Amino acid sequence: MKADKSIAKTNKSRHTAAKPPLRDVFTVICKTDLKVDCVKEFKFHPVRKWRFDFAIPEYKIAIEIDGGVWTYGRHNRSTGYIADMEKFNAAASLGWVVLKFTPDEQYKSSTFKLISQTIETIKNGRNMEASQRI
Repeated sequence: MKADKSIAKTNKSRHTAAKPPLRDVFTVICKTDLKVDCVKEFKFHPVRKWRFDFAIPEYKIAIEIDGGVWTYGRHNRSTGYIADMEKFNAAASLGWVVLKFTPDEQYKSSTFKLISQTIETIKNGRNMEASQRI
């Protein structure tokens, strides 16, 4: 006996549960060592679909991991480079600080030290005179 196809169909709700934020080793290190929430694939622009690889929204710090720097990858070719300039200029105009690293640098202590220093600079109101005395 063949099942009636109209009965076999189920009414799927278009409502989907909110997805939990993506977590990985980098975001966990930010949380445990730097004591900040870091979000992977963070959409920062109100209109464009641009995303940062990682972001610390509380301080408006973006972390971009650019691969292919030695192999003429997407970020080094003219169209990719120009697209990145547009994205990073838009981010700057919205008050974001963008830090860029290679995949080899991503998990180095110097990377997390620079992120920590950037957080402190922002906490201190980006006081240029104070940072010049260091």
